[in-house]
Amino acid sequence: MTSEKNVHEEALRLRSKRFELLAANIANADTPSYKARDIDFSVELERAMSSGQKFAGMATTSVRHLEGKPATRSEDLLYRLPMQSSMDGNTVEMDVERVAFAQNAVRMQFSIQRTADEYKDVLKLYQDMRP
Repeated sequence: MTSEKNVHEEALRLRSKRFELLAANIANADTPSYKARDIDFSVELERAMSSGQKFAGMATTSVRHLEGKPATRSEDLLYRLPMQSSMDGNTVEMDVERVAFAQNAVRMQFSIQRTADEYKDVLKLYQDMRP
């Protein structure tokens, strides 16, 4: 398997987390003093790809076993700076959130397709090797 697959799998996890944040921002658009949150996707992806952490205490009996990933990893959440301040202190700007949500959806679809293509190639290779 290529390392590109791992990039797209990690990207899917981060994009899913980003969807949760953007949805929370949209849901709280009318909540006084709510502060819009987001993640810096490229920084978080780089951090995720460079971390070589494994589950604590995980033992493997073969070099062919898959490596575990830590379950307690969290992203650095950032506050979004508004272009125009509101009277009630809410920093959610619906146009910004809609654009971010749409861009995240398109990029997530790309990672889904790349990951699916990788698995199709591996499955075809496996089927071709069988007698």
